Amino acid sequence: MRKKLVIFVLIILIPPLAHASVESSLLGLKNVLLGSILPIFAVLGLGFAAFSFITGNPNAKQHLIYAITGAVILFGAQSIVDLLQRVVR
Repeated sequence: MRKKLVIFVLIILIPPLAHASVESSLLGLKNVLLGSILPIFAVLGLGFAAFSFITGNPNAKQHLIYAITGAVILFGAQSIVDLLQRVVR
């Protein structure tokens, strides 16, 4: 029974993997990172910097500078990637 299950899973998984290229896989990864994951980190960083200010942390100004710099880089990541793609081509 287990052998039949393994064969069934392989039959289901192999065709999509066979038609996937490295370029399309990387494009999908880029879309997920730039579309959802990196903006969440930018917002969390800005929230941490705001929390530092509210609690009176002596390093709050430094946290804010890091958070703003990170947010600019993370929200501008798509533009940076597009620029690098145009330079390479």
